[in-house]
Amino acid sequence: MTQLTFTDAEQQIKRRKTRRERFLEQVEQLVPWAELEARIAPHFPRGENGRPPHPLSSLLRIHCLQLFYNLSDPAMEDALYEVSSMRRFAGLSSTDTPPDETTILRFRHRLEENQLGRALFETINRHLQAKGLLLREGTLVDASLIAAPPSTKNKARARDPEMHSSKKGKQWYFGMKLHIGVDDLTGTVHSATVTAGNVSDIAEADKLLHGEEQRVFGDAGYTGIGKREEHAGRGVRWHIAAKPGVRRHWAEEDPRCQIERRKASIRARVEHPFHTLKQLWGYRKVRYRGLEKNANRLLLMLGLNNLHRHREALLVG
Repeated sequence: MTQLTFTDAEQQIKRRKTRRERFLEQVEQLVPWAELEARIAPHFPRGENGRPPHPLSSLLRIHCLQLFYNLSDPAMEDALYEVSSMRRFAGLSSTDTPPDETTILRFRHRLEENQLGRALFETINRHLQAKGLLLREGTLVDASLIAAPPSTKNKARARDPEMHSSKKGKQWYFGMKLHIGVDDLTGTVHSATVTAGNVSDIAEADKLLHGEEQRVFGDAGYTGIGKREEHAGRGVRWHIAAKPGVRRHWAEEDPRCQIERRKASIRARVEHPFHTLKQLWGYRKVRYRGLEKNANRLLLMLGLNNLHRHREALLVG
């Protein structure tokens, strides 16, 4: 444990805690740090060029800070110098030198090269399952578009070749899609894939089902899913929303309208992770070129979202 300096002690006796401080204190208690560090440790260097590396625990926390506040590597380095609550969360005292942007970038690249985003996501879900917060009776499936820069004003004079355009309603979007499978009772994200924006929702659905569910809910984009070859013999009840064009002809008192409202109220839980990632943590646009880098980032974010969603149960337990 790093010894407190006078500056650190003064910060701790402040009268009022900011929302950031309260949030980071909560995250410190929620995340199973030891389990995540054990998963990363085999891929973490003991030292390069004769210099001891920054502690794994500190770099992992800094990486999480980048996800929560959508910070670039240079912005993260600046924040560690300027924001005392972030320094404390990262385990740095006021006299410690924070890692520079190159060290932060190399740590992120190590996570990407070893595809540790999915491994950490699965580690978090095993932690939740051990606490009874991940059930397997029903799944909600959905997808959300995440925009990518359409500009060609770059060195290659080209858009990202792994991103594609997709039409939603009457509007075209350029970017990628995040597809998720969510437990229908707890709202926990148990599976996720990332594809180009032009991949249909229904084409990825089989990768979002773990095989133990008894029921599946989806919006009208999944119409006909039960007839697809990859779902042959799957013993589940499909609860897919009716298309707007079909519902338009139903009278308000039609019992089918009440059924659709009930399905929508259950399906609403699948929107919560998208709200957290896009609205609370600012990931409305991709940060990197290519699907793999963004997928690595999003999977860890989904794991952290699961912990944040169950914060009341975890903190009490």
